[in-house]
Amino acid sequence: ASPYPLSVQNANIVESLVRSGNIVIAVGGGGIPVCRDENNNIHGVEAVIDKDLASSLLARTINADEFYILTDVPKVCINFNTPEEQTIDKMTVAEAKKHFEDGQFAPGSMGPKVRAAIEYVEATGKEAIITSIDTLGKENSGTKIVL
Repeated sequence: ASPYPLSVQNANIVESLVRSGNIVIAVGGGGIPVCRDENNNIHGVEAVIDKDLASSLLARTINADEFYILTDVPKVCINFNTPEEQTIDKMTVAEAKKHFEDGQFAPGSMGPKVRAAIEYVEATGKEAIITSIDTLGKENSGTKIVL
């Protein structure tokens, strides 16, 4: 399992660049995991940090106005890849948590994306959107997670 991200190094620099009108690509692939030793020195560690959870943490840290998670599918589904598959246009945090607890979102696939969206929405009160790059910005694209 991936260790849970606790902070994002240089988030203040990312925020400054974003607020200055720049497009910043950060925490792709989760970044490089580090920890601090007893002398407060930073050391790299062998681990993989989930990019969705790290992105949510960064979005919350810099008080992002919007949070989008891009994936291979245009919308989140329940009963994925079964005859009962249903796409979801919008779900509340409570609904997302229920589906999560019911095992609807695979741990190595949609699970971290939904969890990252839940954390962002709970912390900010703003909506998160999970969608594909192909449908990004189109009307009714993606699944919106809201309070």
